Amino acid sequence: MKVDVVIEGHKCFLVAYRKHHVEKYHNWMKSPELLEQTASEPLTLEKEFEMQKSWEEDEDKLTFIILLKAPEIASTAEVNSSESFAKYMVGDVNLFFNAQDDKSAAEVEIMIAEKKSRRGGIGLEAVSLIMRYAYDKLGIRKYVAKIGESNSASNSMFTNKLGFKQVSHCQVFKEITYELLVQEMDKLPKVNKYVLRSDSSR
Repeated sequence: MKVDVVIEGHKCFLVAYRKHHVEKYHNWMKSPELLEQTASEPLTLEKEFEMQKSWEEDEDKLTFIILLKAPEIASTAEVNSSESFAKYMVGDVNLFFNAQDDKSAAEVEIMIAEKKSRRGGIGLEAVSLIMRYAYDKLGIRKYVAKIGESNSASNSMFTNKLGFKQVSHCQVFKEITYELLVQEMDKLPKVNKYVLRSDSSR
């Protein structure tokens, strides 16, 4: 899904996935750990560029790259316009609009690829920001998360910090499904900062 917005939080920015992010993303996805956690297959760099373009054009998927909020990019309105900013990439956060019979539902997925950026609250903020954006701008009221049973950090974050409730456990795929229904703004996960900026990187 094409977006022309930058979402600013307290710890990070969420920016649209662009071509200048692909090379670093491709290097992340060489990790067996990340491939397993995201149920992905390794791709060539050429295929990764094709995937980036297809994600951007797919109306059933919304992808943001998570940029660590560094002092030199915290004050600019063009945080996604420079290739140099790709060095602050720490992961991505996605929404999938797969429920054809419920346009107010979306599946949320988070990946913090840089190990040094884990367990510092960035993943929690990124998920909270994209959920708030989806509530405000896309009318999403039901959020679904599917997490591998061995991913204790994500299971804990979605249940203990975000308030998701388990609805099923697939023993075959070793995956737990959670849901969160949000009918009012104050039921969304709290964020210290939520600012929408125009993205002039296109």
